[in-house]
Amino acid sequence: MWLRSCCVWGTGLICILLLIAGIAMVVSQVFLKLLNNRIKEQVVLENGTEAFSVWQNPPPPVYMQFYFFNLTNPEEVLNGDKPSVIEIGPYTYREYRPKEDVKFMDNGTRVQAVNPKTYVFEPNMSRGSEDDLVRTVNIPAVTVMEKYKDTFLVSRIISDLMKSLSVGVFKTFSVGDLLWGYEDPLLKEFKVFEPALDDHFGLFYKKNGTNDGDYVFFTGKKNYQDFARINEWNGQSSLNWWSSDECNMINGTDGASFHPIITKTEKLYIFSSDLCRSIYALYESDVSVQGVPGFRFVPPSEVFANLTINPDNAGFCVPAGNCLGSGLLNASVCKEGAPIIMSSPHFYQADDKFVQDVFGMNPKKEEHETVIDINPLTGLLLRGAKRVQVNVYLHQIPTFSETGKIRTLVFPVMYLNESVVIDEESAKKLQVVVNEANVIINIPFIVISVGILLGVIFIVLVCRQQVPESTVDERQPLISS
Repeated sequence: MWLRSCCVWGTGLICILLLIAGIAMVVSQVFLKLLNNRIKEQVVLENGTEAFSVWQNPPPPVYMQFYFFNLTNPEEVLNGDKPSVIEIGPYTYREYRPKEDVKFMDNGTRVQAVNPKTYVFEPNMSRGSEDDLVRTVNIPAVTVMEKYKDTFLVSRIISDLMKSLSVGVFKTFSVGDLLWGYEDPLLKEFKVFEPALDDHFGLFYKKNGTNDGDYVFFTGKKNYQDFARINEWNGQSSLNWWSSDECNMINGTDGASFHPIITKTEKLYIFSSDLCRSIYALYESDVSVQGVPGFRFVPPSEVFANLTINPDNAGFCVPAGNCLGSGLLNASVCKEGAPIIMSSPHFYQADDKFVQDVFGMNPKKEEHETVIDINPLTGLLLRGAKRVQVNVYLHQIPTFSETGKIRTLVFPVMYLNESVVIDEESAKKLQVVVNEANVIINIPFIVISVGILLGVIFIVLVCRQQVPESTVDERQPLISS
């Protein structure tokens, strides 16, 4: 009887101790801090580490898909009708982007590198070939006309030259030439007067096998939350850029207590050389990629909103105060004066006016939205799709008869979808880390649960210990013989 009583009260004591220990671990966050320290040790760019190897040569394949808008009614457009376009593509390229000329700086707290990109055509993933023809805006011609539109004498000379070369607002190109470059007859004539002028043009001219400048990244040695964060690009300093080219992306919050690297309440900044700026994305939903949990971030409509909605876009109103409307960004300043307008594909999230101005536009969220799926614990990119459209601003220029009666519009030329999905091997490794982290994080709650279970057992034992005595008393006869 004495031994049984000791077991019962021993169970109660262990229950209390486990509850106290579990609650203490929750309050002190001891296991969370342990996990935090483990992450800090792993997310540092140092020679010989796995993090450095993944950063230097990302294993998941990156694909660039190009879609073009083929103009079907050029003569009618020059007479003032709406353009009618048909989307063709995708033309898919495998993108290789290893880091080169890597140099560690400031005792290993920063690292400098260039990021050359090489594009290799993937015919099995494409709908068509690089020899396919597409009729679209003649960007060199439109750029020249825009540049000299206010100089009457020069514009007349250029107009005569364009007529002699049979150069107009629209032209037919092969996909390969339009992307990677061709010798332009108008630019070739101009080169006589401006020897420094390049007489070749292409949307991605000189971007195959080349880099877009010097990058300086934080290694994470000084602060793990700065891991792979861009500190400088071509000498320009920034503290809130994250490379859209990286497979490791973390946020920039500063907190003493532990929290996941990525939280739902944060802005995720991504640098895009295509847009000549950094843009931000906000949490939209929970996702799962290859079985790994993640948060989906998407750029809100404010990123491409006009000046009245987003004052940060004032720099894209060129000249000052000349804003095109929500959904568009004037990139002419960083495109050597070419009237290039950037937007989401099919003018997704833009003013409906731009969609209605062109027959063939059909914006869809699931196909035309930029998305970034990130594992919140590690900050690793699980899936990403950067979708950007290149447009040209067209309008009638009185000094150039080549523009005819064309209406003022933003003409879609092409859009790209640069995408990456974590490979199966990397996903399995990451899933192991996530599972281990879940176990570590839940240890205090497991201890509390065991304590509660023992508490229930203790109560049952105490009750049963009292039952036999009362039961025996009730069974005694009222009158003994």
